[in-house]
Amino acid sequence: MIAVKKMPVSCAAFGCKNRRTSLSKHRGITFHQFPKDPGLRKAWILAVRRRDFKPSNKTVLCSSHFHDKDFDRTGQTVRLRERVIPSIFESFPDHLKKFPVKTRSTRTSRRAGEPSTDSVLVPVPKPPDPPKPSVSDHHYALDPNQIKIKLSEAQARVEHLERQLRNAKDRERRQKQAVKSLLDELRNTGVIPDEFQLRLSQDSDD
Repeated sequence: MIAVKKMPVSCAAFGCKNRRTSLSKHRGITFHQFPKDPGLRKAWILAVRRRDFKPSNKTVLCSSHFHDKDFDRTGQTVRLRERVIPSIFESFPDHLKKFPVKTRSTRTSRRAGEPSTDSVLVPVPKPPDPPKPSVSDHHYALDPNQIKIKLSEAQARVEHLERQLRNAKDRERRQKQAVKSLLDELRNTGVIPDEFQLRLSQDSDD
């Protein structure tokens, strides 16, 4: 089987003889395919100025037709910056040089230089912030109405206990008075000995 030798890729610009070879690579010449963006692709076609020119997906222009500022050399691969249009064509014939690309003001050329609507990024609206949880959502939150009810119940309980304490003291006082009256009556009748009467009086006073 005979191996078919591939032809080196050539620059599509009029009169340009640069081809992708080891020699051109050594000279620092790079090759760049026509952009896929329809608007930018149209601008490249107009810049090349070749009659009935329809580039394929493999058609390229060499770096000789771009300015140094058009390249991004920060990575390992030399790339063209976004929206760059070729503008250096020294091999144009004289009748084409009279109408430089920059002076074309036709409607078609202006529209070709504009970015395609397909590549315009539509800003995505920022999602709304999640609602902040209210204090009442937490299990440790206190309801003011519940606090009032609890305080009222506690106050009523305290008042009830105070009344019970006062009643208990009144009953104790009345019992002491009754015992004292009974002792006085027994003392007057002489039923209880004086020594025993004195001990009962001391106990009742305590």
